[in-house]
Amino acid sequence: MKEILAVNNLCKEYKMGEVIVPVLRNLSFSIYEGEFVVILGQSGSGKTTLMNMIGGVDRPTEGEIIYRNRNIASVSERELTVYRRDAIGFVFQFYNLIQNLTVKENIEVASKLSKNPIDLGILLERTGMSTHESYFPSQLSGGQQQRVAIARAIVKNPSLLLCDEPTGALDSYNGIQVFSLLKDFNRTFEKTIVIITHNTAIAEIADRIFYLRDGMFEKIENNNNPMQPEDVVW
Repeated sequence: MKEILAVNNLCKEYKMGEVIVPVLRNLSFSIYEGEFVVILGQSGSGKTTLMNMIGGVDRPTEGEIIYRNRNIASVSERELTVYRRDAIGFVFQFYNLIQNLTVKENIEVASKLSKNPIDLGILLERTGMSTHESYFPSQLSGGQQQRVAIARAIVKNPSLLLCDEPTGALDSYNGIQVFSLLKDFNRTFEKTIVIITHNTAIAEIADRIFYLRDGMFEKIENNNNPMQPEDVVW
């Protein structure tokens, strides 16, 4: 597989008064095109900080983040903005939809940022939201809102989709629907997807699992037989 991202000796520290708090400690790993990766860790393990580093939201204290042969850890703020706009799609636990825009309009806002967006009609169909395109977020269930949020992230046609606890606010039924959708996009559009979660059951659907604890990887495992979301015991 072709490498899409290489992280080398990544460290992140925060200064709180006179105290230096280490959050990430010398992480080195690669992510490959088309992979479905789960980064698994409890609250405080550093997984959201790691996602922010990969996504260009924050900068590391030390180390490299190489995206397609370019170290995004050392580029200008403007170049970092372009990286987030063109290369990265974000999905969060809470849907962050614009409340006074319809389903279709929420997705269209993101599509206008892309030079090569995915067809909006295709995304509405694949997310099961084509009959709800004129609805506002307040008229949708939590699962439906998250499907719209995923469509909004995917419509830009990013290389890398980063999802932070994407089913944390959903029941198991809607969680299965969301992960089935993510797996569908992973296969159909060959999108590299990284899931950040504390839920060990989600590891069953991954190609690889990164176990993060206290800012360091305990281990990285290959999963040679990823399960389908509907087959996992949640």
